[in-house]
Amino acid sequence: MFGIPGNPPVTITDAAARQIAKLMAKDGHKGLRIGVKKGGCAGMEYTMDFADAVDPHDEVVEQDGARVMIAPMAQMFLFGTEIDYQTTLLDSGFRFNNPNVVDACGCGESIKFDETLTRDA
Repeated sequence: MFGIPGNPPVTITDAAARQIAKLMAKDGHKGLRIGVKKGGCAGMEYTMDFADAVDPHDEVVEQDGARVMIAPMAQMFLFGTEIDYQTTLLDSGFRFNNPNVVDACGCGESIKFDETLTRDA
């Protein structure tokens, strides 16, 4: 993983940890796997899926009963990201506060990373 020894590659807010733990307990999943894929109008999109097993190549972050697994191809894109969960009058969902994002589309569904990160992806 692209990280600093002793520091997690991503951080999870208390609200996100509560929501992830609740989702894991509801259906007995082992965690939430996050990643990125090509797509959307800005070029890349986050992916989130329930995971029933930890892949040996996943980077795992655990906090307060929540487990997030970072897919190998996404690790360099997500380093330094804060995962939050917000509820507003109009919607609720996970938010990625990612310092590696240089642009996002107007709808908020896709992001663009610094070209030095995406050149080899």
